[in-house]
Amino acid sequence: MKTENIIINEERLSPEEYIDFLKRTDLGSQYPKERFTERITKIVKNVSISLVVRNEESLIVGVLFGLTDFCYWLYITDLGIDRNYERRGIATKLMKKAHELAGDEKDIAVYLIANDNAIPFYKKLGMNFSNDVMQYNHIDWTEWTVE
Repeated sequence: MKTENIIINEERLSPEEYIDFLKRTDLGSQYPKERFTERITKIVKNVSISLVVRNEESLIVGVLFGLTDFCYWLYITDLGIDRNYERRGIATKLMKKAHELAGDEKDIAVYLIANDNAIPFYKKLGMNFSNDVMQYNHIDWTEWTVE
């Protein structure tokens, strides 16, 4: 799969498909263990933007989920690439497509929480750290990796 052959589809995934995909990415470590399957079921159903890239065998190799008001902001909740497909431009194309769907670069501010390893990627896209985001977090959160 070359960069120019990347086809991004707006597609809703089943929880099972998404969990299988998470096993092949580093994205799965962002979720708490508590009520994992129940929460994944909700996220795949409720995100505003659901973008999926599949290879020739229909295997999911890239996913972006986002929440947006389609006027001012886009919050990227999930951006993951299958480990065997990293560094092929898929994540960059997913980010551009999500920004386009949410509105336009001139209207839509993009926010996300970046994994430490992903910070260089987001900086390369022109993103910077923000000082204007607040947090309320009182949930149970046991770190683990989806396997």
